[in-house]
Amino acid sequence: MEYSADEQAVRALYQRMLDGWNARDGEAMAAPFAGDGEMIGFDGSEVAGRAAISAIMSAIFADHPTPEYVAIVRGVRFPMPDCAIPRADTGLIPRGKSDINPDLNARHALVAIRRNGAWAIAHFQNTPAQLHGRPDLVTALTAELRAVRN
Repeated sequence: MEYSADEQAVRALYQRMLDGWNARDGEAMAAPFAGDGEMIGFDGSEVAGRAAISAIMSAIFADHPTPEYVAIVRGVRFPMPDCAIPRADTGLIPRGKSDINPDLNARHALVAIRRNGAWAIAHFQNTPAQLHGRPDLVTALTAELRAVRN
């Protein structure tokens, strides 16, 4: 599928954030955020500002063997020319393992903004995709994520 230059840039922005996570590099993970960007983590914790995101993520990476992301970008919406909202489904592969842990599946939503011609993440939300009472949906999502990884 062909995407516009803006959609390609926003998708690449999201991928840079995931690449930073997968490299366990707090500075690299925070780099795509705007200076005043915000993040809401899987556990509901909130962090504001690129420097704070870098510091918190660096500390987490130093103390925890964080799993590796696999993602499927479901779409990118442009409610305004300089604002994009990408959505993705993600799975996590624990370090030392070879398969996605379905208990860690999540839904990501971002607000990306363009300032002075450059895209940056203004807000990132990481929500568990537990899909309570619908194990068939968890199984289907996990299978789809596994297929993307292979």
